[in-house]
Amino acid sequence: MSLKEEFQTRNFSIYGQWLGILSMIICLATGISTIFTFKVVLIIFAAIAIASSFLILFIEVPLLLRICPTSGKFDDFVRKISTNYMRAAAYGIMAFLQFLSNLGGPSSLIAAGVFLTLTGICYLLAGIKGQAFVGSKTLGGAGVAQMIV
Repeated sequence: MSLKEEFQTRNFSIYGQWLGILSMIICLATGISTIFTFKVVLIIFAAIAIASSFLILFIEVPLLLRICPTSGKFDDFVRKISTNYMRAAAYGIMAFLQFLSNLGGPSSLIAAGVFLTLTGICYLLAGIKGQAFVGSKTLGGAGVAQMIV
């Protein structure tokens, strides 16, 4: 299935997965740029954004759990975030943390919060509509990870 065909399925979990990748990039970029503000509160939230970006990478690209040497506890934690509702909750928590960064003053971390919120909404809509989670084949889901085993 090509990327165009995946988007034509109207499955919100695929939209959520691709928005998750975009959120990962934005979290990393805004986290790195915010570190240089030299405000302690914003540096803490920037570190959370950077950590979130790496967590999102392992959540959205399941192939990496098989390739990268990670601990068993981390693997179990990431595997628990497998349903649409769990992913929506995880993204909601990450978005909430980024919106809390406003306590340190306005920063670019708000963009990360907005994209994390949009991703969480996509996963929530997939759960409400009863759509099963479908991983994008481009990102290592639906058979690619199983071929490595």
